[in-house]
Amino acid sequence: MSNLAIINATIVTPTGHSARKGDEMAHLRIIKEGAIHIADGLITYCGPMAEAPSATTNVQVIDAEGRVALPGFVDSHTHLIFGGYRPDEFEWRLKGDSYMSIMERGGGIQSTVNATRTESAEALREKAEWFLSRMSEMGVTTVEAKSGYGLSTESEMKMLDVINSLATDPERKLRIVSTFLGAHAVPKEYKGRTAEYVDLIIREMLPAAKGKARFCDIFTEKNVFEIEDSRRLLKAAREMGFELKLHADEIVTLGGAELAAELGATSADHLLHVSDEGVRRMAEAGVVATLLPLTAFALKEPFAPARKFIEAGAAVALATDLNPGSCFSGSIPLTIALACIYMKMSIEETITALTLNGAAACGLAEVTGSLEVGKAGDVAILEFDNYHSLPYYVGMNCVRTTIAGGKITYNANH
Repeated sequence: MSNLAIINATIVTPTGHSARKGDEMAHLRIIKEGAIHIADGLITYCGPMAEAPSATTNVQVIDAEGRVALPGFVDSHTHLIFGGYRPDEFEWRLKGDSYMSIMERGGGIQSTVNATRTESAEALREKAEWFLSRMSEMGVTTVEAKSGYGLSTESEMKMLDVINSLATDPERKLRIVSTFLGAHAVPKEYKGRTAEYVDLIIREMLPAAKGKARFCDIFTEKNVFEIEDSRRLLKAAREMGFELKLHADEIVTLGGAELAAELGATSADHLLHVSDEGVRRMAEAGVVATLLPLTAFALKEPFAPARKFIEAGAAVALATDLNPGSCFSGSIPLTIALACIYMKMSIEETITALTLNGAAACGLAEVTGSLEVGKAGDVAILEFDNYHSLPYYVGMNCVRTTIAGGKITYNANH
C-alpha cells in the first residue's frame, strides 16, 4: 500500500522545520480524534478527523482507537556497526574500574577495533540489521550510525559501506544517516603519535569518506583528541563538505562544547561535564545538545545538565548511544524514563528531544521529526491514549505500531 490513513488518533507532536529551543521544547500540538493521511511516503493531512478530506481508493486504514500517535523517534547518536562484544569490561566497571583505565590498558574501543577489522562486511551488516529491527519495535524511524571501530582507511570505509548498504536497501524502511568517526580513538599502531594519526585521517580517510558520510565526528577528550587536534581535523572536514559533530566534555571539562560553537557544529554530544560557558556558547550558536542518559547510567556518571541547556535557550536532543562498550543498550523507553526522572525534563520536552530535535541533530528537521503536511510519514502509535504513559511505564516499550515512510515496519499484534 502506498496510501495510509490513521484515524481516531490522539495526535501529539512538536511543530516546525528546525530544532525547538528552550521553552519551545515544551510546546506540543495535541489533537483529539485526529487523522493522519500519508500518500507516497509523505503526510498529506494531519488534523481533526471532522475536517479530513475524503480518503481516496486503495487506502489502508489504521484505527488507532484513541491511542496516541507521535512522530517516529529519531535515535541521533549510535555506534550501530561493530565487531565482537565486551561483557567482560562491563563486569570490570561493576568492580570499580573506570572507562578510561580500561581503555588505557588496551581494552575499550581498541578491543572492538580488533574485532571489527577482522569481521566481514556481511557479518557486520547482519548484526546491524538485528539492532535496527529492535529499534523499529520501539518506534524509531530514523537512526544515525557512526563508523569509528576501524581506525584505518580500509576498515573505516568497510564500516561506511555497510552503513550505506543498509541505508539504500529498498527493503530497509528506517532512514539511516551516516557519520564518519575515524577520530574515535588513536589506534595502537599510532600510540603516542596522535598528530600523525590526525594527519592520516585528513590525508586519506576524509577524502575516501566523502560521499559515504554526511557528518564527521570526533571524540574530543583529554588524552584522546584534545582541542587543537580536534579543531584541525574538523576544519579540514568542513572544508571538504562534511557537516560536523563532536563527542564533547564526556569525561572531563575540556572545552569541546565551546569548540562546537566556534565551528558551527550541528551537534555536540554527551556533555556530562560541560562548562557553563560551553552551555551559553552552544545556545548562542544554535548547536544541538545531544544528551545520552543511558551512557551516564551505565557508567554511573552524573547526568548531563539538561535543564541548564533548556534554561539557556538551547535545543536538546536525546539519543541512546548504542555501542558495545560504555552503553550496550538502544532502549528508547529507558532513555525516556531517565530523562524525565533524573534529568528533570518534562515529558513534553522529552518527546521533542526524541523527535524534532533529534531530526535537527541529523540535519533532517525539514524532512521528519514532526507530524505535519509535507513531512515523511514517520509515526509511532502507542498502546495508550495518554502520552504521559511513556515515562510512567518505566523502561517498558509501549509502542503498538511503527510506520516509516508510510509503511508499517512493526505491529505488536502481528
